[in-house]
Amino acid sequence: MDSIVVTGNGPLSGQVPIAGAKNACLALMPAALLTEEPLTLTNAPRLSDIRTMSALLASLGCEVAPLQGGRVLALSGHGLTGHVAHYDIVRKMRASILVLGPLLAREGAAVVSLPGGCAIGARPVDLHLRALEALGAEMELAEGYVHARAPAGGLRGGRIEFPFVSVGATENALMAATLARGTSVIENAACEPEIVDLARCLRAMGARIAGEGTNRIEVEGVERLGGATHRVVADRIELGTYMLAPAICGGEVECLGGGLELLPGFAETLDAAGVTLRETGGGIAVARGEGRIRAVDVATAPYPGFPTDLQAQMMALLCLADGVSVLEERIFENRFMHAPELMRMGARIEVQGGTATVTGVERLKGAPVMATDLRASVSLILAALAAEGETRVNRVYHLDRGYEDVEAKLSAIGARIERVSE
Repeated sequence: MDSIVVTGNGPLSGQVPIAGAKNACLALMPAALLTEEPLTLTNAPRLSDIRTMSALLASLGCEVAPLQGGRVLALSGHGLTGHVAHYDIVRKMRASILVLGPLLAREGAAVVSLPGGCAIGARPVDLHLRALEALGAEMELAEGYVHARAPAGGLRGGRIEFPFVSVGATENALMAATLARGTSVIENAACEPEIVDLARCLRAMGARIAGEGTNRIEVEGVERLGGATHRVVADRIELGTYMLAPAICGGEVECLGGGLELLPGFAETLDAAGVTLRETGGGIAVARGEGRIRAVDVATAPYPGFPTDLQAQMMALLCLADGVSVLEERIFENRFMHAPELMRMGARIEVQGGTATVTGVERLKGAPVMATDLRASVSLILAALAAEGETRVNRVYHLDRGYEDVEAKLSAIGARIERVSE
């Protein structure tokens, strides 16, 4: 099992290229199931989750060909051979549930195992099922699988109203509605950039969609969708993660390929903490001034608020802030598992339910720590960049699900980091 070894060594400088968005690509790939024509995705990230989704689509008879070293994915669903997404693949990744809507819309039936992924709370799929039921689907749960069937004549347009915002459920509903007969309205829809990116791709395939990026999306179903070529939007979570590196260590780093519009709530929080952000022709330049950053309070929220997927990384920064910060996790329960590991490095953190109180310290010290999930992995690496001595981050297999070449990217801006095998 691999570990990441980091030795803190001061300010960082240089440029970091930001990859295509994992979460966007994982929704775009199942869109290939909606059509017999080819779908080509450019700017694809090279991650284990992408390989898992590729294997899942291939098990359904969809052809997936990685080109240009994996930066381009050529997909074709012209010869689907089944509609069962088996547990042995689905258990590895929660985003596997996103094949449910497209299969149901095109094939009229789908059998999908309940998904797995990071252990950060219950994350139920009931909103996905209720959305598809609103389009006329019949659902049954049996032996760990969702058995879904469309009515005779296919899905029909309907009104979907989510009780709370769900990105994945919005994506499933949006894809299914493109082939439903009539008009569908999705209320309290997620507004994230990944939703906008999916809608743009579907529109390029011939879908009739309006309102993406707002909490009300309207879809007029069409008889068929065609092929398209689509560029995956920049990964805003990777962007935010690398923006935090110079904020923690000092120096100035330019993150190439992303803009502040991807992270409005996060950018506002960094500004309040005393981090300087400047948009450049190619991305965002990030610098920390002299002295310690300021303590700030953070509450995670759907877009355009502070992303839950940057909460762990932000905690690493606030461990070194001047003052007391309060982080409130409002999206997922059980998402402070990184706190005890940061405390092993000298952080002062108190967790009560969904709230963590962080009292900043002047310095952290290297220690052996263990990653508990994807974002926790990189939060420990960020903390290690600013810690005295050596930190060994164990169980980093989570890391490869969401970050591409993290050691190479951080080394290029001056970090002392390497991957070692046990």
